[in-house]
Amino acid sequence: MNAQHQPTGSAYFIAKETEHPETRTLSVLVDNEPGVLARVIGLFSGRGYNIESLTVSETEHEAHLSRITIVTKGTPHVLEQIKSQLERIVPVRSVVDLSQRARALGHEKAIERELALVKVRGNGDDRVEALRLADAFRAQVIDANTEHFIFEITGRVSKIEQFIAIMRPLGLVEICRTGVAAMNRGPEGI
Repeated sequence: MNAQHQPTGSAYFIAKETEHPETRTLSVLVDNEPGVLARVIGLFSGRGYNIESLTVSETEHEAHLSRITIVTKGTPHVLEQIKSQLERIVPVRSVVDLSQRARALGHEKAIERELALVKVRGNGDDRVEALRLADAFRAQVIDANTEHFIFEITGRVSKIEQFIAIMRPLGLVEICRTGVAAMNRGPEGI
């Protein structure tokens, strides 16, 4: 069997060698009813697609609509398959590839933000340095005692990653992240 087409347990092996994986952010508007999220996630797991980030919340209470924001990675062919398959799930109202839509509107990216809680233990100079760096990153102290801090930081994924990397040698204990929330620029909705 050709090495290019050997099954790996993932749908990614189907792609042509010339296609390079891309990261895309999908916004999925769904009816807010039991089992919808399980069906969406089942589509990904059943076909071997990976979810890098997942955020879900009811956004329109009166209309009983929820918005699922999914960050996934794959070749353009695989990503189109994912979008097409999501559109066929019955309680899905719309699927928008925010990454592609932003480019089509002449923007580099959609607006993407994440919130993280970061617990850091520290004494002496490490404690002072953690506070100084948190201030530089505009992270807020939301809990503190003589042995640790819990910081709340909001921003792009790259900012969160950089903050975590800087806190690691200062006594990083634990991280909790919300996942990406994203929206396209401009006056139109999804």
